[in-house]
Amino acid sequence: MEEEGDQVENISDVEQSHHESVSENGVMLVVNHSNIQPPFSVVLATLLYCAEFVCAAVLCNIYHKSDDDIWMGSTITFMLVPAVLTQLALTFIHRDLGRDRPLVLFLHLLLLGPLIRCFEALVVYFKAGKEEEPYVTISRKIKLKKDQATPMEWEIGHSERKLATHRNAFKRTAVIQAFLGSTPQLTLQLYANIQEKYFLPIRLTLMVICLISITYGALVCSVLAINIRYDDYKVRLRPAAYLCMILWRGLEIATRVTSLVLFSSALTYWVILVGLGNLLFFFLQPWAEFWARRASLPDNVEKNFSKLGTTVVLSLVTFLYACINVFCWSAVQLDLGHRDLIEMKQHWGRLAAYYGGRFLENSALIALWYFYKSDFYAYVCAPLLVAQLLICYSLAVLFMLLFYQFCHPCRRLFRHNVHDCLACVCCCRRGVGRAGEGHPHSYSTTATMVLVPLEPPELQPPDLTSQLGENETAIVEDMEAA
Repeated sequence: MEEEGDQVENISDVEQSHHESVSENGVMLVVNHSNIQPPFSVVLATLLYCAEFVCAAVLCNIYHKSDDDIWMGSTITFMLVPAVLTQLALTFIHRDLGRDRPLVLFLHLLLLGPLIRCFEALVVYFKAGKEEEPYVTISRKIKLKKDQATPMEWEIGHSERKLATHRNAFKRTAVIQAFLGSTPQLTLQLYANIQEKYFLPIRLTLMVICLISITYGALVCSVLAINIRYDDYKVRLRPAAYLCMILWRGLEIATRVTSLVLFSSALTYWVILVGLGNLLFFFLQPWAEFWARRASLPDNVEKNFSKLGTTVVLSLVTFLYACINVFCWSAVQLDLGHRDLIEMKQHWGRLAAYYGGRFLENSALIALWYFYKSDFYAYVCAPLLVAQLLICYSLAVLFMLLFYQFCHPCRRLFRHNVHDCLACVCCCRRGVGRAGEGHPHSYSTTATMVLVPLEPPELQPPDLTSQLGENETAIVEDMEAA
């Protein structure tokens, strides 16, 4: 197995039942003996990619036999475009163009890149631990447990680092597959079902796979956002947190897609304006903020890129960001002038504005469909359907609030939580920081504590970039992300 790319994310899926010792500066050292978690996220992303591709290919064959050229052409487009982008993303992250790997590149040309990458990850996993290997770097994190934070160190070996590269790559491709392929594919097939007035079993199967893929992609966005914002902390999400996020994302995406499809069945051409308007707004927003700040392009996107190449890459990232926000909350805000391209602050105002605006937009789309619907819905209780869609979106927002209030792994680091914001809005007070004054401590105050630095400046962990060549970013624990 060749050497992996320079930029590798920290390992957060190493078991903690290892030999532990406390160093002189109070940092707990965890010596890892290659006890690695299985690459479930890699296998899941590969299965979703293959299942969606095969179902779409079978459905294209059915469309071809029935002379449905429009449905066939659109299905092929939404099948091939994300597949090609997935191959490019895997090749770029693993830096295979500058290495002698003809078989891997040939399989990427055949759109089989995820399969060979998954096979490589499984080989690394099953070989790990059979022989002792020296560590290549040390990962430093702060472990949060109740009201205490403990600085810890992990020795990272070659196998952990290789698996981290694979997980890192497949999480990016899962987002690409979800929002550049599965989302338009689901919208198209649901619209085809309404227009043709019957369900094909293979089409229904494809729609279910697409919904699972989109939900998983949105889940990856949420967890990656947490890990990027709280890079210094070891993030561990509990099953209740994943359950909240799955319900939140699943209801949000299903309601959004259904609203767009119903609106398009009544006002077909107007939905193009709605989609393009959303896409342009979210595409231009990061660039407008970038120009307003008078910032400069970051230099660390790729060492060999010119300014034109950097601009092209940032435009592609912004396009993906816009596609995500058209259908659901992206969980991050782009900062094109920052070295990580991500704003580290949690903007509750933007979150509230997004969901408030999206609720109004979905309500308007459903109302327009209600007044202009065709005779096909004569046997459908339209008022009940409208109420169900609005209730489902409201439930999505409710599960989101529950996640940030009770299930967020770093909620103890919030200066203000959901309870404080709602109390501020209801009471029309200024300064949410005074919302809890004069009241006894409750779950809202215990979740809003701000941890002070645990170490004096001279004991802060040193920069690890001298050991890795690039700053590492925490990734999702594979067992939990699956």
